Amino acid sequence: MNTRPAAQPPSDRATSWLRRRLGPAVTLAYAAALLLPGPGLWLRRAHAPLPGTTGTSPLSTAQLLLSLVLFSAGLQVPVHALGTVLRRPVPLLAGLALHLAIPLLAIPAVALLLRRTPDTDGGSGLVTAMILIVAMPVAAGATVWTGKGDGDQPTMVGLVLASTLLSPLTIPLVISALVPLLSGSYANTLTRVEHTSHGGFTLVGVVLPCAAGILCRLVLPSRGLHRILGAIVPAALAGSLVLTYVNASGALGSFLTHPRPLLLAAALAVATLVCLLAFALGRGAARLLRLDAPAASSLTLACGMNNSSASAVLITTALPDKPHLLLPVLAYGLLQKTAANRVVRHRPGRSAGSPRPCAP
Repeated sequence: MNTRPAAQPPSDRATSWLRRRLGPAVTLAYAAALLLPGPGLWLRRAHAPLPGTTGTSPLSTAQLLLSLVLFSAGLQVPVHALGTVLRRPVPLLAGLALHLAIPLLAIPAVALLLRRTPDTDGGSGLVTAMILIVAMPVAAGATVWTGKGDGDQPTMVGLVLASTLLSPLTIPLVISALVPLLSGSYANTLTRVEHTSHGGFTLVGVVLPCAAGILCRLVLPSRGLHRILGAIVPAALAGSLVLTYVNASGALGSFLTHPRPLLLAAALAVATLVCLLAFALGRGAARLLRLDAPAASSLTLACGMNNSSASAVLITTALPDKPHLLLPVLAYGLLQKTAANRVVRHRPGRSAGSPRPCAP
């Protein structure tokens, strides 16, 4: 009897199409921000509320898009796989410890180097941006790279969830520890950001959307979960591209208005240095702990990949008058994906009998 594989639903085909073309789509988002930043700059601003309401919307477009992306990430978390982490907790505990330690090791080194530059504030602006990047939880997209490289998926999922749920405590802790490295107004500004991250932004903008997605996955029946995944996942992928465009418009729009090539070069150099340090420390710790290849890959990715979208939204919200601080954030977002690709590319091939990791 001739049996044909069941045709993919349109939503699944749309998701597969977007994922295959995500790299070129991100490049197009950056190009659109460079050539046509106007709509992105308009989306960054707070707008009039809906008819019949008063005041301004408490959430910006960027915050809403970030919530959609994080809700989708939580919805795709294979919660049932987390039980294996409890039997082998060393990679998870090491990843969480390194997630706190790496900012305290990398940022002072960068600040010391920038102090030797002719910048009037000793590079405090760039240091501020890098602090807000490395203080963020592990990027949810790290689970995708783990799957591509046959990493330890349960450990990576545990690291993403734990770092996200602990972020209301860890983000203010990292910021307060590194504020003394700043000079001038940036120290006062980052102190205000510390209070913002301790309060509404981290809880409402990061933790709650991810937790809501996980809860929906736990309570929904399989058929209902499949339907909501078919609607949310492609919408979140499209939303992540719009969010990339909005954030890039803020940075590149101001750069076009007031070109500062030295600032751009410095932002690229600093983001590259911090990204390389983070990945190198993760790989070194994996070797020191003698982790197997899958756990080592996941630990390395978790150390180097931070939620740059959340840091961009936080900068946009708390520092709307300093859009140039988004330049190192955009650079880091691209660099960490490039480094992650190298990590998974150097993984040894899978043996014929090895099982495939469960899809998120």
